[in-house]
Amino acid sequence: MNQQQYDKVRSAKGFIAALDQSGGSTPKALALYGVKPDAYQGEQAMYDLIHAMRTRIVTSPAFNGDRILGAILFEQTMDRDVEGRGTADYLWSVKNVVPFLKVDKGLADEANGVQVMKAMPGLDALLARAVGKGVFGTKMRSVIKHADAKGIDDVVTQQFAIGKQILAAGLVPIIEPEVDIHATDKAGAESLLKAALERHLRTLGPQQQVMLKLTIPSVDNFYADLVSNPKVLRVVALSGGYSRDEANARLARNTGVIASFSRALTEGLTAQQSDAQFNAALDASIASIYAASVK
Repeated sequence: MNQQQYDKVRSAKGFIAALDQSGGSTPKALALYGVKPDAYQGEQAMYDLIHAMRTRIVTSPAFNGDRILGAILFEQTMDRDVEGRGTADYLWSVKNVVPFLKVDKGLADEANGVQVMKAMPGLDALLARAVGKGVFGTKMRSVIKHADAKGIDDVVTQQFAIGKQILAAGLVPIIEPEVDIHATDKAGAESLLKAALERHLRTLGPQQQVMLKLTIPSVDNFYADLVSNPKVLRVVALSGGYSRDEANARLARNTGVIASFSRALTEGLTAQQSDAQFNAALDASIASIYAASVK
């Protein structure tokens, strides 16, 4: 593990940029960026365009380690270059931003009010490649739609089982059991989730830590015990479908929780903007999310 990266993630001010839209969410991300589906043909062209968008973001003067702790990458982004360097190397060496990798393969069908993750048969090989490219940690997402104790336990059990596999590879897992902001009994689901997380954190080894990526809770500071838990390196929040302004306002009421926003970060950025317009819009977005994260 890179000690400088660990120290930055643990204690520096800032937030994590989630630049990890994958195959299923890329067309929507491109459409919001002003690139409609009829502007490209085929998956390769789509991935070329999303990489161009991500490259424009990370090479912007607004995007650097002064306000951004880390960035979560999609596997294809990790495997590509930015300005002649591997993306993870560029982030750390040029921008002082810690690289993370999204490792899940998407969601299984809903059962017991949740969607666990699909199987990840090639995970060990992917983790080895990530280590070789200088990646610090990983991210994997499940979704909770109802306050169902069995389903929530299934989600957290799977997340920690794979999290321990990731820890064994020398990487820090971001465990993301997202509670859908439209969940029936969202607060009840969060209560069950917190209890399950605390149970599983007790199963970690003496030197092991994970990160948690959680939906901003219905009750302010509901996750304060997780923020202070020595087994938790950092608690980060997803924007979850809220507008940037609403996500920032909700986040700012939760002490010690920082942002890990995806769509809310890129809200208002378009391919049609001049570089000056784009950089100004990105700078304003980063400034607002940083302020909500450091309160």
